[in-house]
Amino acid sequence: MTPSTTEPRGLRWLLILLAALLLGVFLLLPLAAVFTEALRRGWPPMWQALSDPDALAAIRLTLLVAAIAVPVNTLGGLAGAWCIARYRFPGRALLLALIELPFSVSPVVSGLVWVLLFGAHGWFGPWLEARGLQIIFAVPGLVLATLFVTFPFVARTLVPLMQEQGREAEEAAATLGASGWQSFRRVTLPGIRWALLSGVLLCNARAMGEFGAVSVVSGHIRGETNTMPLHVEILYNEYQFVGAFAVAALLALLALVTLGAKALVERGTARGAAA
Repeated sequence: MTPSTTEPRGLRWLLILLAALLLGVFLLLPLAAVFTEALRRGWPPMWQALSDPDALAAIRLTLLVAAIAVPVNTLGGLAGAWCIARYRFPGRALLLALIELPFSVSPVVSGLVWVLLFGAHGWFGPWLEARGLQIIFAVPGLVLATLFVTFPFVARTLVPLMQEQGREAEEAAATLGASGWQSFRRVTLPGIRWALLSGVLLCNARAMGEFGAVSVVSGHIRGETNTMPLHVEILYNEYQFVGAFAVAALLALLALVTLGAKALVERGTARGAAA
């Protein structure tokens, strides 16, 4: 007997078709448009646009900012998830809310906060300027802005899993004489490694693609403080469409690689759960 909760075959095919249509219109079609426009004049103009000194500087800066922000947020997110999932303490709910704050605050607003704190006329700007230190319109400002908007990804990926796992295995390891580090390395980390890697990939994808926050603190200095998204905007506003779409295509390619890696990680997670 067919269960009462099973949808009719026609409805299922209709839903699948609708999902495929939405996927094609809102994801595949824009991606195809980006690569098509980048290659409209062939490979040489696209390669020339990517090898331009300003484009290379934007690529290097994007990778540098991500290389700093992702490890810092990995450690911070892991520590935050550990505290929330393993302990009960006053302010626990506040800590969880602070971790989720970047999800509810506009990136532009977060960038303005950094300008208010470290800008030339900000709270700490004169003190920093007197000591020859520059945060805003420099690499440190880009890193701070990226750190803020990407912080929740690792923590929010780990918290539900660590809460579900509980503390029994770690307590058993402690009973057998394992130190805190040994317990983490041999008991906790193997159980969360796939979720941790998934959170790191999401954090990295957002770090490379962030626009709003870094746009506020960068100053748009070509060859110095422009990341790849900012460089795309500048080229597009200057009607250099091939260059703009070439850099956008590279960003899209990096996103697709990240998506593929995340899919592999999720397969590893599923195999681990089945085992």
